[in-house]
Amino acid sequence: MSDNLSRRRYVAGTGAALTLGTLAGCSGGGDGGDGGDGSDGGGSAADDVPTEIDEYLTDARMYDGMIMDYTGQGEVTVSVGAGSDGLAFDPAAIRIDSSTTVVWEWTGEGGAHNVASTENSESDFNSGDSVDEEGYTFEQSFDNAGIQLYYCTPHQAVGMLGAIEVVDA
Repeated sequence: MSDNLSRRRYVAGTGAALTLGTLAGCSGGGDGGDGGDGSDGGGSAADDVPTEIDEYLTDARMYDGMIMDYTGQGEVTVSVGAGSDGLAFDPAAIRIDSSTTVVWEWTGEGGAHNVASTENSESDFNSGDSVDEEGYTFEQSFDNAGIQLYYCTPHQAVGMLGAIEVVDA
């Protein structure tokens, strides 16, 4: 058990450093590329992940034991079809204020995906049929504080899982 915790702390620490470095390098401008509209900018990695989220995401792709904190943002974007094989949500875990809208945006990688809440989630949401179209979006506003757990139906078994902690604004 302590080896698992030590490994998790190591992965969380190195993952946060890599994530922050990646975010700093990709935050827009400079190369003429699309830096986005800044609606999900300002997120920072935190290691105070609620136990329910940490346990749910134990085998999730691109989960490093950290939660990206986007409190104070009105809208946050999560990539659908992220990672080297397109079978992840990025970021896998986010923290938002109540009344924030989450926009899931498809990358077009990894085949057809959807977004569906688990039975244990505070809210019930589902993007519908699986889609593989790059740029497709699904939006959900979260008004109640609580834990939102979700997955991609076709890729749940391979760890395409995500989670949201909604806190009172």
